[in-house]
Amino acid sequence: MDLKVYYQKIRETAERFPDKDVVIVSRATGDGGKAGVFTEVPKEVAAMMVVEGTAAVASVEDAAEFRRTVAAARRQVEEQLAASRVPLSLVTTAELQRLRGSQIQDA
Repeated sequence: MDLKVYYQKIRETAERFPDKDVVIVSRATGDGGKAGVFTEVPKEVAAMMVVEGTAAVASVEDAAEFRRTVAAARRQVEEQLAASRVPLSLVTTAELQRLRGSQIQDA
């Protein structure tokens, strides 16, 4: 394969993508590549994979659904992280002794 032609095809393919990131869907390959896996990649990577035949550009509907799914998963993880955070307050030794003293007096 002529490398000039190969890289020219990649550049031409990348220019056809309007966004900087493209959702692609993988194709089965002889070296074990699994078909049907959606991924969002930079348009240069997408162009290379399309030219090599290892992926195809996802349809507009599939790309929108993939992005919704990723956004929902991200929100869920962020909510779980927020719920797992424990508020922590630092108390100086003097404040601790004062607090303990006020508890003894209240009792």
